Amino acid sequence: MSKSRVKGVPTSRPYDFLFQMVISKWISQAIGTVVEIGVPDQLAKGARQCRDLARESGLSEDGLYRLLRALASVGLFAEGTDRRFRLTNMGQLLRSDHPQSLAGYARFTAHDITWRPWGMLGYSVKTGMPAFDQVFNASVFDHFSRNPEVAAIFDNAMTSISAMEARATSEAYDFRGVETLMDVAGGHGLLLATVLRRHKRMRGVLFDLPHVAANAAVTFTRSGISGRVRIESGDFFRELPSGTDAIMMKHILHDWDDESATRILQSCHRALGTRGKVLIVDPVVPPRNVPHYGKLLDLEMLVLTPRGRERTKTEFVKLLEGTGFRLSRVIPTEGPLSIVEAVKV
Repeated sequence: MSKSRVKGVPTSRPYDFLFQMVISKWISQAIGTVVEIGVPDQLAKGARQCRDLARESGLSEDGLYRLLRALASVGLFAEGTDRRFRLTNMGQLLRSDHPQSLAGYARFTAHDITWRPWGMLGYSVKTGMPAFDQVFNASVFDHFSRNPEVAAIFDNAMTSISAMEARATSEAYDFRGVETLMDVAGGHGLLLATVLRRHKRMRGVLFDLPHVAANAAVTFTRSGISGRVRIESGDFFRELPSGTDAIMMKHILHDWDDESATRILQSCHRALGTRGKVLIVDPVVPPRNVPHYGKLLDLEMLVLTPRGRERTKTEFVKLLEGTGFRLSRVIPTEGPLSIVEAVKV
């Protein structure tokens, strides 16, 4: 009988592999900290000595050196003589001005708004309720509305990963035939702008909360498409603007339980014409032991959101029942997200 094996886990030295996973929280927090204090941007023009970096930032030279040495050991920095550090190719992705920057997301994952609730993962597992509410005595979205500086960290994190996700989404889906596309809860508008740049005759609608939607105008102006986009704001549980052929939602339905997600989809149904369709851009969780980003992101939803979750294809089919949509197909993208296409029935 052959030994059982989980895909992705090496059969040799499983202790070492597991040990690296156990201590990975150290790496995540170290990366978020080095971004927060601005070192990657300080090294954008080349190698510098640790003492100069520490002096400019008002930090302990000893503390900073130990942080950079640790991150050099995992390939983000390279240490030369005289405690001189430079960014590696991978470390360049932590610069705030890099086109594929992960700086915003790294800062978010190490911030109190995620770090402290994750420390209470056991509470969420036992109760099925978000640990975030226990830590901050408010839901995540209420907390953001009361603390704009924290909401900005979240918004920057989403923008940080949106460039790659937007490109993958726009390349994976055939948008031909869609004259007007609405991005619901589209944030700063990067996904919608990416699609509209590829489809020159398409028009777009960006819908989000007023304080979020206000920041999208800059994205559309920078992309040279402001004349083809209108920005609307409101509550997607209540009403969405009409007159679009398709509605797109990325990382939205996964924030909510089935009852709330159903209400959002019903709003979409009312807003679309008879041949309208909705494109749900989320991870689609594969069965059993298949490794997938969505299975870990699902724990983030458990800890932070109002009973949000990542869903399997079967769960999407069930979710769409009673909303006026049926699942048409699931289209994988180059990244970990898929496009769940649902059409009106």
